[in-house]
Amino acid sequence: MTEAAPRQSATPQWRLEGQHAAPVMVLSGTWQARTGNIPVFPKDGLHKAPGALLTFQTSEVRDWDTGLIAFLWDLKRVAHDAGISLDVQSLSPPMRQLLELLPDAPDEPVHHPSGHKTFLEKIGAHTIASVTEVGIVSELGALTAKGAVQTVLGRSRMRMIDLLSNTSDAGPYALLIVGIVNFLVGAILAFVGAVELQKFAAGIYVASLVGIAMVREMAAVMTAIIMAGRTGGAYAARISTMQGNEEIDALNVFGIPTSTYLILPAVLSLIITMPFLYLYGCLIGMLGGFVVSISMLDITAAGYFHQTVTAFGVGQFMFGFVKSLVFGAFIGLTSCRIGLKAGRSAADVGIAATRAVVVGIVGVIAIDAIFAVIADVMGI
Repeated sequence: MTEAAPRQSATPQWRLEGQHAAPVMVLSGTWQARTGNIPVFPKDGLHKAPGALLTFQTSEVRDWDTGLIAFLWDLKRVAHDAGISLDVQSLSPPMRQLLELLPDAPDEPVHHPSGHKTFLEKIGAHTIASVTEVGIVSELGALTAKGAVQTVLGRSRMRMIDLLSNTSDAGPYALLIVGIVNFLVGAILAFVGAVELQKFAAGIYVASLVGIAMVREMAAVMTAIIMAGRTGGAYAARISTMQGNEEIDALNVFGIPTSTYLILPAVLSLIITMPFLYLYGCLIGMLGGFVVSISMLDITAAGYFHQTVTAFGVGQFMFGFVKSLVFGAFIGLTSCRIGLKAGRSAADVGIAATRAVVVGIVGVIAIDAIFAVIADVMGI
């Protein structure tokens, strides 16, 4: 018994038949793109067509795929230029549906203006982009505040497990790094103050220097910078990864607002934990100053404690407390916004994390400068 030879694919062919006002395009053979022999319909292929309506006969077509559709699209464009209509109803339904998706003529090429911009145009573009981002972040903050109110009223779609997870990550897990940095900052302030104040026999005021500096500025600012680098970058990376995995798109399809499901737990966790981390940073920073002062100066522990308590009042703590709340909200909102507008590649995740850290640190310092001006105006 011999094996039958495989059937050879028929060459795709076309011919124009018909007389008077009824031209017919007859197609035959196998029209598959992988064969590589799909003919190209010539631009003058219909100049002898006698009528204004062209019908098709596809009964002799064996197998076909997008190669046939490409040929029909060439025919469709030539017919459009020649003012001839195609009777697509004479095609099989699959052919007709695919052909109807294609336009009669290709789109005109888009001529983009020159990319060169003047200096003023660049400044204007950056200014408009910055103002737009401020508006988007403000709108995001308003939606988050609305979600917080709904959470208090019990009508929010935020999952409490997400809030607890974000809070534990932003709070207890950050105690070590916050404590180390603030301890060293307090020790450095005490060391610098001791070196200078000893010259004037005023070493006891090192406690006042460390206490006021930590309560008013350093504890809040350093803690916010740490959280911007640690937690803000993590938020941006997480959300940008979800963007690349199309998880954000899935949330939008199901009608779940990202402001409630993703951003609200992140921002609330920072707003909740930042004040406590600020107080913790103040105490650890004063402890660092205490260790250096006891080691370098002739100061007793009771004297250091007394001088620290009398150096500032509750108003200083309230000032730093408010700053820490603003810092937490700023870091959370900007980090989430940067994650949401990130690209969808793996490289964009790293770019978003880096940008969130930079924006967070610069923004914290800028906001602290604004608070310094406000404190001077209010006489705090």
